[in-house]
Amino acid sequence: ALTPVQSAVIEPENDGRDLVVSAQTGSGKTVAFGLAMAPMLLGDAGRLPPAGVPQALVIAPTRELALQVSRELMWLYGQAGARIATCVGGMDASKERRNLSYGAHIVVGTPGRLRDHLERNALDLSGLQCAVLDEADEMLDMGFREDLEAILDGAPAERRTLMFSATMPKPIVALAKRYQRDSIRISTVGEDRGHGDISYQCVTVAPQDIEHVVVNILRLHEAETAMLFCATRDNVRHLHASLIERGFAAVALSGEHSQNERNAAMQMLRDKRARVCVATDVAARGIDLPSLTLVVHVEMPRDAETLQHRSGRTGRAGKKGTAILIVPFSRRKRVEGMLRGAKIEAEWVNAPTAKDIAKNDHKRLLEMLLAPVEADEDDRALAVEVMANLSPEDIAAALVRVHRAKMPVPEEMRDPGTRAVAKEGPRQGFEDTVWFRLAVGRNDNADPRWILPLICRRGLITKNEIGAIRIVDSETVFEVPRSVSAKMVESIARTEGEGDSDEDRIAITMLQGVPKAALKSREPRSGGYEDRAPRSNDRGGRPDRGPRPDRGDRAPRGGDRGDRPDRAPRADYAPRGDRPDRAPRTGDRGDRPSFGEGGARPTLGARPGGDAKPKRQYKDRPNSAPSRDGARSDKPFGDKPRGERTFGDKPRGGAGGGKPFKGGAGKPKAR
Repeated sequence: ALTPVQSAVIEPENDGRDLVVSAQTGSGKTVAFGLAMAPMLLGDAGRLPPAGVPQALVIAPTRELALQVSRELMWLYGQAGARIATCVGGMDASKERRNLSYGAHIVVGTPGRLRDHLERNALDLSGLQCAVLDEADEMLDMGFREDLEAILDGAPAERRTLMFSATMPKPIVALAKRYQRDSIRISTVGEDRGHGDISYQCVTVAPQDIEHVVVNILRLHEAETAMLFCATRDNVRHLHASLIERGFAAVALSGEHSQNERNAAMQMLRDKRARVCVATDVAARGIDLPSLTLVVHVEMPRDAETLQHRSGRTGRAGKKGTAILIVPFSRRKRVEGMLRGAKIEAEWVNAPTAKDIAKNDHKRLLEMLLAPVEADEDDRALAVEVMANLSPEDIAAALVRVHRAKMPVPEEMRDPGTRAVAKEGPRQGFEDTVWFRLAVGRNDNADPRWILPLICRRGLITKNEIGAIRIVDSETVFEVPRSVSAKMVESIARTEGEGDSDEDRIAITMLQGVPKAALKSREPRSGGYEDRAPRSNDRGGRPDRGPRPDRGDRAPRGGDRGDRPDRAPRADYAPRGDRPDRAPRTGDRGDRPSFGEGGARPTLGARPGGDAKPKRQYKDRPNSAPSRDGARSDKPFGDKPRGERTFGDKPRGGAGGGKPFKGGAGKPKAR
C-alpha cells in the first residue's frame, strides 16, 4: 500500500510538473520520487534503454543517505535493467569516473563530489530529464548552496526538478523560484509535528550521571538496535569506548571516520552484529534501519527540527519506536520549551535503577527459556548426559547464569529524590536543618554567585534546598534540610576529586550543630533590644510614644508656638543691651600686607610686592594689521594671499563669491 506522499506524487495532475514536497520522516520519500520519475525513465516499453548519459540525478546531503537512496532505487528499478552510479565523498574518485564512463541511467551523490565530476567533465548532464534534491533544507544548512547552483546551472533548462524538504525556509523558496517552473506544493505533514508512532520520554539526571543513565537505559530496553546521539566527535569517541568496555556491541559514526569505516559500521548494524550506534547529527537525516526501535538523545539537540529528525530514525513505516531525552537538572526549562514548540507530548520519568533492570531481565529470560528450540541429535545427547549428573534446578540455574553473564552490569545511580525532578517551588521545610562547611572564605574571594552553583553540582540538590549561606574570613557555612543531608553527604563522597577545576577540589564537610558564623547573625542585639518587636513601615501599627519624663510638661513639637512654655534664658548668654560696643575698624592690618594707600586693590597690571607681569611676545611671527576682508595681508597661504584663495573657479569668500541661492532672491529657505 502506498503511503500518502507516494500517492500524492503520482496523481495525474502532478505528472510532468515540478514539485516541492514536504513529508514527515520515515514516510517513504525515496520511493515517492522514484515513482515520480518512472514515466520519463521507462516510457511505454516498461524497460530502460541501454545506459548512456544520465537521465536522472539525485542529490543527498550525506554519504550514508546517498548510499541508502542508491540501494532503494536499485530495489525499485533493478528488474527494469537500471544502471545506477553512486558518487560520494570519501570513496575512490577514479573508480566513480570509470563507472560514469560506462554509462548510467541514474546518478546518486553528494553535492561536493558531483560538482567535482562535473568540472572534470566526467559527469555529462546534457541528457538529464529529472533532478531530485533530497533533504534540500539540510543541504542549504550545511553550506552546499554554491555546489547546488553549479550543478543545476549545468543541467538542461527543460528538465523536471523535484525538491523534498521537511521545512520551507526562505532559502528553499528562493531556490525553488530560480530553478523550478510553475511548481506544485505537496505537503503531507500534519499539525502534530511529533511522529505519531514514537513515544517520547524525558529523564532528568545529574550531569555526572549521564553516562551511567545511558548504560541503564540500554539495559532496561534491550532494544534490537539503538542509536545514541551526541553533539561532538569527541563525545562520540568517549561514549563509544566506554560502551565497548562495558560489553556492548557498539559502533561509532561521525565525521572523523572514513567512508569505508562508516559503511562498515552501517553494515554491522544491518547484519545485527552490532546493536548500538553512537553518532553525531551526521546520522540524523534519512538513515533507515528497520530494526531500530530506540533513540537516545545523550546530548540535547540544538533546536526542535533536529530533535524531530533524530527521533525519526525510529518509528518508521508504521513501526513503533521510543525516543528518550536525557536532561540535566539545570536544562529542564529549556527542554520543556523545546517540546512545546515542537508540539510533542513527552513523559517525564526517573532514571532506571538496578531493580527496574532486574525486573525486566526476569521477564525476558523467562520468555527466552520457555520458547521452543530446535536441537540436533548431538545436542540432545549432551542434554541427557547433563541431566544424569545435575538436578533440574542446577541445570536451570546454570543456564540463567550463562545468559546473565552476556549482559552488561547495570550502573548504580544516585537517588535523585522527588524534589530533584519536581518543578521549582517556594522555599519551605527549613525548620530542621543541617549545616555544612566549605573550606573557602572571604579571604579566598568567596562569592555566592559561584558558591551556590558549586553546592548544587557537588551535592546534587537544587537552589531551593539551600538555606542560609554565611561567608566569613576563612570559611563558608550553609544549611540544608535534614531530609536531603544524607543524599548530599553521599554525593559529595562520590564526586570528591572528580573534577579538574579548583572549585571541584574544595572540601565540603558536614558540621555537628550550628556553627559560630551562623550564630552571630542569629543572635539578637543586647541592651534592651531582645524583646523589641520587628519594625514595620505602617506607623499605625506602632504604639504611641509617651512623653519623656525629663521634659516635664513640654508640649510636643508641631503645634502653635504660643502653646509651648516660655524658654528660660541661657545663663551664659548676655542680652544685647549688656554687650560692650564693638570698636570701629582701622586701616591698621597688623602683619598683613597692605594694598597701598587707603587699602585699595591695585590694578591687574601689577602684583603686590613685585614687578608687573610682562606681556607675552611672539618673536617668530610678526604682528600684522588685519586687512579689510579679515585676512592678514602679509601672511601668504600657498602662492596666493589668504583673502584671494579660490575654490575651483569661484572665489571662496568675499562679495559675490558665494554660491548663489537657487530658490530665488528673497525666497525663504524651506524647512
